[in-house]
Amino acid sequence: MTPDDRKVLASTLAGTTIEWYDFFIYAQAAGLVFGPLFLAPVNERAPGLATLISLATIGISFLFRPLGAIIAGRYGDRLGRKRMLVLTLLLMGVATMLIGLLPPYETIGVAAPIALILLRVIQGFSAGGEWGGAALLAVEHAPRDRRGLWGSFPQIGVPIGLILATGVLWIMSAVTTPEQFLAWGWRVPFLLSLTLIIVGYLVRRAVEESPVFKELQQRTKTSAAPLRDLFRGHTRNVVLTALIFVANNAAGYLLIAYFISYGTTALGLPRPSVLLATVAGSVAWLVFTMYGGALSDRIGRVRTFQIGYAIVFVWMIPLFLLMGTRDIWLFAVAIIVLAGGLGLSYGPMSALYAELFPVAVRYSGAAIGYALGAILGGAFAPTIAEALVQGTGSALSIGVYIMVLCVISLAAVTMVKDPKGADLGLTQQTTT
Repeated sequence: MTPDDRKVLASTLAGTTIEWYDFFIYAQAAGLVFGPLFLAPVNERAPGLATLISLATIGISFLFRPLGAIIAGRYGDRLGRKRMLVLTLLLMGVATMLIGLLPPYETIGVAAPIALILLRVIQGFSAGGEWGGAALLAVEHAPRDRRGLWGSFPQIGVPIGLILATGVLWIMSAVTTPEQFLAWGWRVPFLLSLTLIIVGYLVRRAVEESPVFKELQQRTKTSAAPLRDLFRGHTRNVVLTALIFVANNAAGYLLIAYFISYGTTALGLPRPSVLLATVAGSVAWLVFTMYGGALSDRIGRVRTFQIGYAIVFVWMIPLFLLMGTRDIWLFAVAIIVLAGGLGLSYGPMSALYAELFPVAVRYSGAAIGYALGAILGGAFAPTIAEALVQGTGSALSIGVYIMVLCVISLAAVTMVKDPKGADLGLTQQTTT
């Protein structure tokens, strides 16, 4: 591995980590404080409804991910991927900081939830533009037999971002009273984003455009295909990539956003303990994501996905039975085992998506498939989970919901002829 290769991997890892840190502190704060702060009138009359609406704002951002993917792909083809990755990083950071400074409902009235939603839309737009460029930058630089492992670097930015977000929230929960946390403690993680953005910006600016990256820029400038060409020749793969991601994203957002609220509110567990359990699950997610990428280089992308989804499917009912004991140690075990299945069905994703699309439509195909899968999967998973619990009175209904999605995603990935080792066509133009 050359120094330039290390810089590329460091850039993709640092950038996605910071992007997802910003994205996840919103998701976690939505389950903890946004209801009483920004939806005060609703919260006074129906706290459960306020929680549902607050969690639903998480999903709104997903609706704008495809737009971010389309625009980032278009201008990334013209200006270069590095510039677009820097831009998405700055957009996410500015939106996150402004959320940390946003006055509550009692100060500015209905403008508070409106501004919150608009800033969340910017976060979604940025996240949609981030993943495709980072994933392909890593995979297209990788040796043929290590694409899964290299492609896992932008993927582990998700659990690392979750570890950072949850860790900072845990610290603030531990050093503040519940009243202080609601008043100002939750804002600190949002404002700390400024430091991370500066670090990420410097790392990405330091990446030299290696000969391979310059060739990639030239290729995308001269052969970028409009969306009609993507869907005209590759609709099946766009649909499959979206469906493959559905179950992973939905189950992942239970870990990211729902379990903290469920553990503290429904189960009555101490918030710092629940946050620590989430950190432990995030570490397991990180380890198994890297392992999943490396494993896919040996046994194939499809087989690795199948193993991961089988674990998630089988574990969903035991997971909620363990959580229902209200024992924090069993709560942590439930999350950690789930994280193993999530990692195996997430680590190979960058490599699989890159190998499924020819060079002329790869950026658009991978980014849009990922964004559509996020809409169908994680966008409203926390809201659906809360609605299922309130409607049925049992958290087992959430397990059944995720199991159904696992069947869908497992069927979709099984329909793929494993593309491991496919020619990515960096030196030869591929037409649709």
